Amino acid sequence: MRAPCNAGVTVMRVAIVEDDPSQAELLSHWLRRGGHHGHHFDRGGAVIRALNQDSFDALILDWNLQDISGVEVLRRIRGSGQSSLPVLFASARGREEDVVSALRQGADDYMIKPVRYLEFIARLEAIARRGKHRTEQPEVLKLDVYHIDSLSRTLMRDGRRVDLTAKDFDLSVLFLRNVGQLLSRSHICERVWGRSAQVPSRTLDTHVCRVRRKLGFMPENGWRLAAKYGYGYRLQQLGAAPSVSSAA
Repeated sequence: MRAPCNAGVTVMRVAIVEDDPSQAELLSHWLRRGGHHGHHFDRGGAVIRALNQDSFDALILDWNLQDISGVEVLRRIRGSGQSSLPVLFASARGREEDVVSALRQGADDYMIKPVRYLEFIARLEAIARRGKHRTEQPEVLKLDVYHIDSLSRTLMRDGRRVDLTAKDFDLSVLFLRNVGQLLSRSHICERVWGRSAQVPSRTLDTHVCRVRRKLGFMPENGWRLAAKYGYGYRLQQLGAAPSVSSAA
């Protein structure tokens, strides 16, 4: 029986950091049953590198890894600015001092193996809801010459409304909210088209080219929307750091 996602929780993209293949497969299976998507990493260093290029809605973290400890992974993640990423420890280490140590380092919750399916999904969705409340995007965003109103779904450039399709608007907002971040093709497609959509590469490239032209993401305007071959796209503001303001 598949457990439905609780109200207020959307389908999540979850990083699983676990060096035991059977345990990783079990957690991935449970996530699929719960309506979510798991992405497995068997090394702490691998997920740290991935977080520099991609984003996840939550992180499931084991303590005993082959390269560095789960607590060290957590310490580095929190120290790198990923302060709002919900983190759930799932570890066989059940001493009180271990649990306290992980929570003090910034874990949102801690489960002692063997974990149970329904409780695991419920705890994961609970920390994701709390994380969403901490990181909800402002309804209005002003960035350089761009003004985004998410409620009315309008985007202004130099005071003039840009005529965008629904997907082009979502794609533009995704880039402008993640200036300087390299976004993978899979991440872009999941955020704009949905988790289960199968989007051909040519379709994504066509939308990106149209957004680049309509919003003037070109070096002569102080912007660059560039592709990294085989991976994804990054929007950069050239020269001075971007001036950002927002209103809830």
